[in-house]
Amino acid sequence: MSQPSPTRSPFHPAAATDEWWRSAVIYQVYPRSFADADGDGIGDLPGIASKLPYLRELGVDAVWISPFYPSPQSDAGYDVADYCDVDSLFGTLADADALIFRAHDLGLRVIVDLVPNHTSDRHPWFRRALVAEPGSPERDWYMFRDADPEDPERPPNNWESVFGGPAWSKSPDGQWYLHLFDSSQPDLNWENPCVREAFEGVLRFWLDRGVDGFRVDVAHGLVKAAGLPDAAQTTEELQGEGMATSAAPYWDQDGVHEIYLAWRKVLDEYPSDRVMVAEAWVEPYARIARYVRPGEFQQAFNFSFLDAAWDASALRECIEESFRANDVVGAPTTWVLSNHDVIRPATRLALGPEHFASQLGAPIPAPDPALGARRARAATTAMLALPGSAYLYQGEELGLFEVLDLPEEVRQDPTFHRTNGRRLGRDGCRVPIPWQADAPAYGFSESGAAWLPQPARYGDLAVDRQEGRSGSHLELVRTLLAMRRERGLGTGSFDFVDLGTGSGAAAGADAVAESGGAAGSGAAADIVAFDVTTAAGTTRVVLNLGASAWPIPADHRVLVASDPTVTDSVPTDRVAWFAID
Repeated sequence: MSQPSPTRSPFHPAAATDEWWRSAVIYQVYPRSFADADGDGIGDLPGIASKLPYLRELGVDAVWISPFYPSPQSDAGYDVADYCDVDSLFGTLADADALIFRAHDLGLRVIVDLVPNHTSDRHPWFRRALVAEPGSPERDWYMFRDADPEDPERPPNNWESVFGGPAWSKSPDGQWYLHLFDSSQPDLNWENPCVREAFEGVLRFWLDRGVDGFRVDVAHGLVKAAGLPDAAQTTEELQGEGMATSAAPYWDQDGVHEIYLAWRKVLDEYPSDRVMVAEAWVEPYARIARYVRPGEFQQAFNFSFLDAAWDASALRECIEESFRANDVVGAPTTWVLSNHDVIRPATRLALGPEHFASQLGAPIPAPDPALGARRARAATTAMLALPGSAYLYQGEELGLFEVLDLPEEVRQDPTFHRTNGRRLGRDGCRVPIPWQADAPAYGFSESGAAWLPQPARYGDLAVDRQEGRSGSHLELVRTLLAMRRERGLGTGSFDFVDLGTGSGAAAGADAVAESGGAAGSGAAADIVAFDVTTAAGTTRVVLNLGASAWPIPADHRVLVASDPTVTDSVPTDRVAWFAID
């Protein structure tokens, strides 16, 4: 048996403080696809409120709700026309208040999305800018630039939109305006103090209504390099391995941190630990940790973990790097496998290396669904054992897969339309989730309407088919969350374990990767093993990615496993949590 040496400090120490966000499991709700209360085929706030008891029973601590603000819905609500109201598609401000009250009554916290990099072109701020003169204070709220009189059709620089095509469009009077996303989403000018003051007012509006925090969209994008210089790399090159995100003159610029220091001061005026979580797609990981330094965000999504290949070495390296970077600043690591922008794990983790990507680009062949389901269960089981906070995207607890075969005519993601279908976009992970196998729209909507068509295979994954069924994905997640809470894993210490030499815990990922194979097992290099130690004892976690099963030692008692086949051994693509007797 291998165990950590009692005289050696753990690789990652136990949390020194117990703020709720250090260990919380937070469930993301994508409003239009969660539950439809009025039968129009689009989910809404009353629908969310009706399902809060389900989330309480699931065992999560908080709910993050994607945008529900007034919007023309050019980008599914991430094009905001009013930050201080609710779109009639989703309900009313009274419905938002009722949802927050109901969540708090059930012991759930509520985090709302904030989209500060850009607004909708229908926002009164932008409409006011368009009717004002070039160079006016109104236009200074956005990134307007004059056309070159010698070449008026050439944009001010070579920046590309995330959704495809140039990042510049022309206003009716011939000036260019910047939009890092769709042309209907003009970027705000965060050098303007009026913009900063306005957003502090938005924060207070929702904090006064009782929200517990904000997930900040494109947190790494608000500040652009002075002079808006050309980018030295294309968008594709910037996504290459090893490329620092801050090499782009529009991502991860140092000036963003001044904004978040001011926001944190606003949040700290309110009781009950209000929080901010950064959506910062940033490399290397050490740059992400800068967002969670004292006085800024409490959390930043661990997209390196989400992006990691299904490979033991890659996962160990990611876990090690994540803890090292965050421990320096005293922040929790925030683990995530899925969200409304990426391929669902039950599909992504089964893709071959030639197709593996976190976001859907060109069409891909449908992978083996059994392999994907098995790996998704294993990934969730491993993630929920890791100290820190964790996020679950709606339907992840059901094992939902990416819907790859949506017809062109129903696709709504601007990525699909701006690239003329060359990139499929994100609709496949946003299909309304199934609640009842035999109900219209699988219980999403009593009328049977759904804004995106649901595949027939969803019936087998519906909540009512999985509830109470031993071994189902839903019951696995419920068990994991209950045991995570019972054993205090979110705030525990962490050590990698060397299963190959029997000589004690490895000092880090390199030692595990270099160790030899144990007799009768797959090579230790193909296993990710770690101990999480709390007042409840030590929980050992073994994730087997090798070709051979790993035999379970006699003194290892299975607490929970990703698959019922885990009894005497841990087969490939399975995970088990153990108590060491």
